[in-house]
Amino acid sequence: MVVMSSRREIVRPVKRIRGEISVPSDKSITHRALILGSLASGPSRIERPLRAEDTLSTAACLRALGIRIDEDAKGWVVQGRGLWGYAAPGKDLPCGNSGTTMRLLSGLLAAQEFSARLVGDSSLSRRPMKRIVEPLNKMGAQVSAYDHEYPPLEIRGLKPLKPIVWESPVASAQVKSCLLLAGLHAEGKTVYREPFLSRDHTERMLSSCGVPLKTSPGAVEVEGPSRPAARDWKVPGDPSSAAYFLAAAALLPGSEVRVPQISINETRIGFCHILKALGADLSVETETAEADGGPVGSASVRGGRSLKGVSVGAREVVGMIDEIPIFVVVATQAQGQTIIRGASELRIKESDRLQALATELRKMGGNIEELPDGLVIQGPTPLLGQTVDSHGDHRLAMALAVGGLVARGETCILDAGCVDISFPGFWDQWGQVVR
Repeated sequence: MVVMSSRREIVRPVKRIRGEISVPSDKSITHRALILGSLASGPSRIERPLRAEDTLSTAACLRALGIRIDEDAKGWVVQGRGLWGYAAPGKDLPCGNSGTTMRLLSGLLAAQEFSARLVGDSSLSRRPMKRIVEPLNKMGAQVSAYDHEYPPLEIRGLKPLKPIVWESPVASAQVKSCLLLAGLHAEGKTVYREPFLSRDHTERMLSSCGVPLKTSPGAVEVEGPSRPAARDWKVPGDPSSAAYFLAAAALLPGSEVRVPQISINETRIGFCHILKALGADLSVETETAEADGGPVGSASVRGGRSLKGVSVGAREVVGMIDEIPIFVVVATQAQGQTIIRGASELRIKESDRLQALATELRKMGGNIEELPDGLVIQGPTPLLGQTVDSHGDHRLAMALAVGGLVARGETCILDAGCVDISFPGFWDQWGQVVR
């Protein structure tokens, strides 16, 4: 049961949860549909977009760059102006908490014949941007950051950009998307290589807009200049938002939950694979073989099976980068040791997620050792309801809510309103499901 309050949420344990649950539309696809629509010539309709703080930041920045975005009951209509059709902004471009907004728009702004300044909130202003600053400068843009690393970003573009071959030391969908979008504006072939395959929505969506891409294991290349064609998008549900309900069902015997119409793109459902590896009774079914951004389907979990600890490394972490907080909560209830390595990227998210997870779950009784690039979790450990802090991190807040369902007594989550970054209305829906 959940008791609503203005700045905090009280979660109490329940025996089981059941039902079919609808989750918000996919955040990654919504961001990209807005951006690709702005690059096209003419209107692109986005049906069922995610209207959350992060995606609204992207829409606000595009409007400040002269892009018309109309809203109606079904979604948004973006009036594209082509590769070089953006207008110089009269003020700073506010990215809020959204690293996706800042990094992807930097790829576009690097090719425009004007200067722009991208700013973020206090959390985003601590996130590293050198990983896009360096390649964009090699393409000919002039991009500067505070201490060569952090926002705000000041960008003076070049038309056209120079193509490059870039070897990224990290697997990052945001870095990859930034350089592919910049590559659309370059004269020649831009090649991006990464150690593991990160989320591939950008590649899939560019291809569906008629942009010629070549992909191979660990690499993708785009020939520029190339303009995406205008088209309509239908955004599926977000598997990262589904993860909290699937995890809760796996932890509570007698539970049965189904989440339909979510993206089941293989680069997005790493958490489902790991939950099954832990021993959960989980199934994924395809509903639409190929849709906007990849296949769409449903995920179902029946609770009651005992869970066993697993070890995951960098390759698995990339496939569930947003679901690590809820994975750690589940691991506290699994038999034996769970080890996470290769997750240093989590230290530079909305919070230092490794430190925050260890700190808050230890308060509740979790047996967790912090590593430089991961965590070691010993389970199962009974959790005790406590007052815990979200650290302003939406994914940590929702993961702690699941922890509260299996804890003894009340769990009070501070700064719980941050869930609106990705899942507006989460607490209302949570209250309906776990009552």
